[in-house]
Amino acid sequence: MSLIINSPLVSVDWLFSNLENKNLIVLDATISKVTSKTNSITRDVKKVIKEAVFFDIKNVFSDTNSFFPNTILSKEQFEIKAKEIGVNKNSCIVVYDDLGIYSSPRVWWMFQLMGFKNIAVLNGGFPEWKLKKFPIQNFYNVNNEIGNFKINYQPKKIKTTSEVLNVIKNDVVLIADARSKARFLAKEAEPRKGLRGGHIPNSVSLPFSKIVENGKMLPLDELKIIFKELKLLNKELIFSCGSGVTASILALAAELVKIKEYAVYDGSWTEWGSTLNLPIEK
Repeated sequence: MSLIINSPLVSVDWLFSNLENKNLIVLDATISKVTSKTNSITRDVKKVIKEAVFFDIKNVFSDTNSFFPNTILSKEQFEIKAKEIGVNKNSCIVVYDDLGIYSSPRVWWMFQLMGFKNIAVLNGGFPEWKLKKFPIQNFYNVNNEIGNFKINYQPKKIKTTSEVLNVIKNDVVLIADARSKARFLAKEAEPRKGLRGGHIPNSVSLPFSKIVENGKMLPLDELKIIFKELKLLNKELIFSCGSGVTASILALAAELVKIKEYAVYDGSWTEWGSTLNLPIEK
C-alpha cells in the first residue's frame, strides 16, 4: 500500500518507522545559510539519513541562467529533473536539511507549486535524526530508474515582481518578510553586496527565526498566536525573504495553521531591492 502523508510536517520517529516503505523517498536538501560568513555545514565527512537522495537546490533545481539566485525551474524542467532522481506519481517524499528547518521547506513548496501533495518536511531535520541515533550513512542513494512524476502546476502558489507590485496598496493582500528585523528595517546590511536595504511596502516583518526554535517548528498553538498577532489569519498572504528560501518556511507555517491563500515571491528581496525603480520602505 502506498504511504500517504496527512501533514506537511513529520517527526523523525514517524520517518524511522516508515523508512523501509517502498514508495518513500527521503531527500536531503541541505544548503548553507546565505547570511553565514563560513559554511554552516561543518562535518568533514558528509553523513546523511539512511536511504537519502540528494536534492540539489542550487545547481539542479534552480535556474542557473537566472540573474537572481534560487530562481525556480520551469515546470517542464522541474518534471524532468524530478524524474531523474526517481520521483514517481505515487511517491511519498520526506525532505530534510542539516540545519533542522532551513532549506527543506523550499523543496516542500516547490512540490506544492508543481501540484504534488504527498510530501512533508522532517521536523528537526538531520540534527534531530542524529540525536535519536537513527541509522545514517556516508553516501547518497542513487535511483537508477527514471520516475514517472507528472506536474499539476499551481500558479497561485508563486508571485512575480509585477504581481507583487500590483498588490502593495491592496488591503486584502499582505506581504510577510522572513528576513531578520534588522534587515527589514535596513539597520543591517544585506549579505549580497550592493543590494539596497529596506522592505517592500505593505509588508510586515516575520523573521523565520521567530517560528523555528532549535531547528524545529514551533507548536501549532504558538504559530497561531504569532499569525494572529500580525493579523495574518484573514488575509491573502505573499511570503518574501532574501531569495525565496526562508519565505518557504513561512509558507510551511501558513499551511500548518490552515491558511490556504498564500504564495511565495520567488525573486524576493534580491530581485526587488536590486530593481531601482521599485519603491522601498525602511
